Amino acid sequence: MVCLFCDISAGAVDAPKVLENEVSLAFLDHRPLFAGHTLLIPRLHVETLTDLPQELVGPLFSNVRLLARAVELACGSDGSFVAMNNRVSQSVPHLHIHIVPRRKKDGLKGFFWPRQKYGEGEMEETALRIRQALANMK
Repeated sequence: MVCLFCDISAGAVDAPKVLENEVSLAFLDHRPLFAGHTLLIPRLHVETLTDLPQELVGPLFSNVRLLARAVELACGSDGSFVAMNNRVSQSVPHLHIHIVPRRKKDGLKGFFWPRQKYGEGEMEETALRIRQALANMK
């Protein structure tokens, strides 16, 4: 089976990584809601949250918590939106958690959110800021 996120985890497909350890990998979404929109995946290929082995739940969500704060700090946002889909609206059938920086009056309403593209060099700069925020938090 071919899985884009497994390929990213294995290094076969390039993505701007912001956090990686033995349990999970976080990288910037290539079509972000806002700059800093990060995806966190378990390295183990599972499709949904209910497929995730119990022993990985705590470590994975510790990384979600860490990334939520790092994204807010790196992007200077007022808060963050953390979400996941299970099968429905899941563009890649590999469990992934969205960590999105939010600002008051940022225009997001409901789930009809327009995606945007990064400007020249903006993706790598944003990934660098999140990595720096993570490093400063340790």
